[in-house]
Amino acid sequence: MLDEITEAVLSREEIARYLEGSHRESGRAARERIQGYLEELRTTQRYSIYRALKHPLYPILRKIERVAEHIDAARAATRAGRVVYASNHKSHTDYLVELLVLDENGVRPPIIAAGINLFGGPLGLLHRHVTGAMPIRRNTRDPAYLMTLKAYVAELLRKHDLFFYPEGGRSYSGDIKTPKTGLMHAALQAEHPHMAVLPTAVAYDLVLEDHVLARQRIKRTQRPFSRELAEMVRYAVGYRSRAFVTFGKPIAVDIDVTSRREVLDFTHMVMHAVGRLYKVLPTAVIAGAMRPSITRRDLEGRADAVIETLRAGGANLGVQSGAEAADAALELLEARGIVVVERGRVRVRDRNVLRYYARGLDHLLASPSRRTH
Repeated sequence: MLDEITEAVLSREEIARYLEGSHRESGRAARERIQGYLEELRTTQRYSIYRALKHPLYPILRKIERVAEHIDAARAATRAGRVVYASNHKSHTDYLVELLVLDENGVRPPIIAAGINLFGGPLGLLHRHVTGAMPIRRNTRDPAYLMTLKAYVAELLRKHDLFFYPEGGRSYSGDIKTPKTGLMHAALQAEHPHMAVLPTAVAYDLVLEDHVLARQRIKRTQRPFSRELAEMVRYAVGYRSRAFVTFGKPIAVDIDVTSRREVLDFTHMVMHAVGRLYKVLPTAVIAGAMRPSITRRDLEGRADAVIETLRAGGANLGVQSGAEAADAALELLEARGIVVVERGRVRVRDRNVLRYYARGLDHLLASPSRRTH
């Protein structure tokens, strides 16, 4: 027996053409290929169990203070129709933090798109059968898979909202990456009559896996999630942070969804809105203002200059002065092993991680740091 979404996907025109041989594969082999991908994508959200997951995850979640901004935008958007959330991607904790912010504020839960590397072992079972996460093969060029994914997302949106990350994976360099259009195109092709895209930004004082990401900077290979999880547990010792989740104004879908250029321009417009929502926090300001060695007084002055530039550009400021930034950030950065503070002078201890935080503001600065430390 086929489930409702699978039947709907198999009956879509583009899938029917594929099964008839439009891509030089037809018959039983083509059908098994499509159904195999559909089985992989299939996800179920059991909301009552999902909410209970907060308790076993408490050791991690208690270390992150969740702060919601403009949550009324999400409430209004879900009341008005179908919602596609598009967010920047900083950490594996995004999947927990952003959806829990929605849950805690009474907003209906979306299906979330996550990398297929997260679906191994017990965690994969939770994602697939409880949280409603959908596994995505990010770098495949298989036309059968891409066609099936787009059709599945289109049918999924008839019943659920969708939460995804246009950048693909996490930012290893710290900045907001150039978006990919695959999932956005799939969502727009659903052509839901009352659908809007909701820009969403997440920012942390400290990212849990900052040292791991900064050490690589560019993702070269997909490592087993079990290894990444072990590293995150290691860096969770003494870890504390705030996570700001900021929702923007819904963006109506008023483009020709068959035009690749219009979909690309639309995706860039959405990510520009995400960048403007991104919360400017003290750690990023201090990272951007740092020199290899600097007095605290001079650091505060340089941080004031960074803040004034951001203020003039209409950034979403979470800090108002260089002195406030230094007071809030230096203790966090020193405890993290990123800077050393002694006798009124601040020195860089781990420049790779410091640059990772500085790059988080590159999209907001006309001449981003290249680099002063």
